[in-house]
Amino acid sequence: MAKKLSLSEIDQALLELPGWKLDGKFLVKKYRFGEFLNGVAFVNEIAQLSEEKNHHPFIAIDYKLVTLRLTSWRSGGLTDLDVALAKVYDEFYEKFK
Repeated sequence: MAKKLSLSEIDQALLELPGWKLDGKFLVKKYRFGEFLNGVAFVNEIAQLSEEKNHHPFIAIDYKLVTLRLTSWRSGGLTDLDVALAKVYDEFYEKFK
């Protein structure tokens, strides 16, 4: 089980995660797309990685807006894995801009 990050560790991580916000025990970010199907393709890439890592975010698709929420239930909050995946999701998004 991954170690839960302290609030100061989360604050430090957020400095390297533009657009991500802390909402309770979740990291949250909204991604806007020019076309609906690009948002769906983005979500499909996240879904594939989520299965590989066995770590699944909450995903909402609202037409051209995709919202991701990350947390680690077993650890009771955010972990290094959540931060690492947030960075990867941002890299995925760059392909669709």
